Amino acid sequence: MKIRLPGYARFSSPAGHGVALERCKAALERILEHETIYEFAARQSNARRFEGRAPVYAIDLDDDCGSVVVRRSMRGGALATLKTDLFLPPTRALRELIASLHLRTAGVSTPEVVAVVVYRARFVFRRSDVVTRELRDAADLASLLSESNRGSKRDAALEDAAALVAALSRAGAHHPDLNLKNILVTGMNSSDQNASRAHILDIDRIRFHIPGDPMVLQANIARLERSIRKWRDERGLAIDDIEIQALRARTIDLAG
Repeated sequence: MKIRLPGYARFSSPAGHGVALERCKAALERILEHETIYEFAARQSNARRFEGRAPVYAIDLDDDCGSVVVRRSMRGGALATLKTDLFLPPTRALRELIASLHLRTAGVSTPEVVAVVVYRARFVFRRSDVVTRELRDAADLASLLSESNRGSKRDAALEDAAALVAALSRAGAHHPDLNLKNILVTGMNSSDQNASRAHILDIDRIRFHIPGDPMVLQANIARLERSIRKWRDERGLAIDDIEIQALRARTIDLAG
C-alpha cells in the first residue's frame, strides 16, 4: 500500500500493513504484534458493540489516539448474502480513506479515517479493517424517523439529511448506497437547536463526478427516497409522501 498523505504514516508488521494517522501509528503497531485490530477490538470488555453486516466495535486507543470505531470490511451489493470479508487486492479500504479525505476537504461531514489495515488471507485474497473516529451521541436517520413523535427533533433530522445530501451533490459525490442507515446524526440531545449535524457512512463505493452535477443530485435524492419508501413499506416507517416531497425540495434548494 504505497501512499503518502499529510498527517498519515505507513506501517507494516507480520500481521498486516496499512496507513494510519501519525499519532495513532504506534498504538496500532503494538496491537498488530499479536492480532488484527478487529480481533483486539472484539475482545475488549468495555467495547461498545453495534450491529451491522458484521459487528462493529467502538473502543479507546492508547497514546491519546481517542475513541474509534473498528470495522471489518465485508462484501456488499450482490455478494452481501455470502457474508464474506475476502477481497482481491487492492481492497476497498484505501479507497475509503481517499474518499473520506476528498469529502472532508469538500465540506461533507463523514467520520475521520484513523487507519486502514490490510491482511493476507488464503490464496491471493485479502481482509481489511477500517478504523474511524467515533461520533458520540449519534443515531442513524432510520432510528430517528422511526420515533412516533413528530416535532422539532424530527424536523431537525430531516433538515440535516437534506443539507448532507446537498453537500454530497455539490462535491460531485454519487453515493450508490445512500440509505437511512448510512446517515448518522449527532447533537440531537443538545440544548442548542442548531447543534445537530448529519454525517455520511459507507463511503468506499462513492464515485466522484463534476462538482454540482445535477445528475448526481437527482441520483442521490432518488436513492435516499427509495430507502425511505422501503422502510415505510416493509417496516412501517411513519413518513408520508408530503414529507418525502418536502425533503426533496429542501435538498434541491440547499444544493443551489
